[in-house]
Amino acid sequence: MSGFVRRAVLVVLGLIWLLPTYLLLVNATRPATEYDADKIWTPSGFGFVENVKIAWEAAQLGESIGSTALYAIVSPAAGVLLGALAGYAIVVLRLRAGFWWFMLIFGGTIFPTQMLIIPLFLGYSTNMLYDTRSGLILIYTAVCVPLAAFVLRNFFTGIAYSIYEAARTDGASSWRIFWRIYLPMALPALGAVFILEFTFIWNDLLFGLTLSQSESVRPIMTAVSSLSSAYGGKSIPVVLAAGLFISLPTILLFLLTQRLFARGLALGQY
Repeated sequence: MSGFVRRAVLVVLGLIWLLPTYLLLVNATRPATEYDADKIWTPSGFGFVENVKIAWEAAQLGESIGSTALYAIVSPAAGVLLGALAGYAIVVLRLRAGFWWFMLIFGGTIFPTQMLIIPLFLGYSTNMLYDTRSGLILIYTAVCVPLAAFVLRNFFTGIAYSIYEAARTDGASSWRIFWRIYLPMALPALGAVFILEFTFIWNDLLFGLTLSQSESVRPIMTAVSSLSSAYGGKSIPVVLAAGLFISLPTILLFLLTQRLFARGLALGQY
């Protein structure tokens, strides 16, 4: 009986957890002209494709998707590489005061992102980085480095130091050892961190809203956020459809790489 009650409770909790997803799907697929705040629980027609078309044209999502893809690929790639180099230098090369260097890299994450907005805006405006793709790539890369350094530092700690000593004895340089031995071994951990940071950048609103303005530079979430002011209350199905549509890349990425993701995080815990 206790097992039946446990299952029943889990089913009820699961259904409650899925209610927001149901509301999203019902109202994202509803024609924009048929939206009624009193009937949000009841399906009504299918207008998902039309809603996406409206959002695509109104917010110029094509340019924003291209820019966001650039940010979400280049910045995590650079971030995980820099984080791997930091972890390698601290753990394998035994950098002097390595722990304090790690704390300096990772310590920036203790500050809320909101505290960085005004200094970033002023600095970007002064140095002509505001509303530029290079400026957004720079800040996204900086945000990606601490997590990568944390995971890769833990990963390299679990690798026997004798591997490095044997490679040095054979005449390999520290740089060659990193590229040919340590980096290939760390690919699962690198992949897991890349997926997490790709998702963060793809879904980012705050940095894009603060540091970009033009349609060719702003990230996709910033473009979608402009739909509410453009269409008023009737835009809810359009905004929901756009949000659902642009979330598909991250969903597909997790589905296609879930084994690599789980394995990489498990390896990065040590």
